[in-house]
Amino acid sequence: MIAVDTNILVYAHRTDSPFHERARSSLESLASGTREWAIPWPCAHEFFAIVTHPRIYKTATPPETAFAQLRALQTLANLVFIAEADDHLQRLEPLALAAKAQGGAIHDARIAAICLSHGVAELWSADRDFSRFPALAVRNPLVG
Repeated sequence: MIAVDTNILVYAHRTDSPFHERARSSLESLASGTREWAIPWPCAHEFFAIVTHPRIYKTATPPETAFAQLRALQTLANLVFIAEADDHLQRLEPLALAAKAQGGAIHDARIAAICLSHGVAELWSADRDFSRFPALAVRNPLVG
């Protein structure tokens, strides 16, 4: 299963992003496929926080529009939203300690732990920070 990180969701949503077309095309390929794919709930929350933030975007996405985008994604038959499983702490702790994650880096460790708990084979992200978690394969669909 492939999971999608926040930045891909943001770029696909924001037409003013220089990566919009590539991100949108990447999500469309997943949505139109037959294989199951996932969005970690923390990425959905972060998507909302970023696209609606008036200090990030001069014309921020209205909250109603951001929720509508998440609802539209939720209707896709082959998409699942994934969250912390019962073994979350047992997955999170060794990932975080091995990566020496502290402060804000724990957010990426949380996403990695969620993905690994749900059998995600690859996380699509433009964030190189995930390379600190070698147990999770990461690919940037916006390049090559």
